[in-house]
Amino acid sequence: MSNIHIVHPTTLDLDKARSAVDQVAAKLTQEYGLACQWQGDELRFERPGVTGSIRLMPQQVQLSANLGFPFSAMQDMVEAGVRKALAEKLG
Repeated sequence: MSNIHIVHPTTLDLDKARSAVDQVAAKLTQEYGLACQWQGDELRFERPGVTGSIRLMPQQVQLSANLGFPFSAMQDMVEAGVRKALAEKLG
C-alpha cells in the first residue's frame, strides 16, 4: 500500500475553499470513481483500492490518501493529478 500526503496552501476563506474542494472531488470522482462525503470540514473519499480525506484547515488544505492495488503502482501519476487539481482550484 502506498500513501500520499499533500499540504496545499490557500488564501481562500473556508466557504470558498470548500467550494474549490468540491470541484476537486468532482474531478477525482469522474477520473477515479470515488465516493465522497463531507464530515464537518473533512471530505472523505473511497473506492476499492483507495481511501482518504481532504481536510480544510486555516490557510491550507491537507490531503491524505492510502492507495492499494492497482493504484499503488500509479502513485506518482495519481499524486501529480491531485496536485494539479488542487493548484487549479485553490490557487
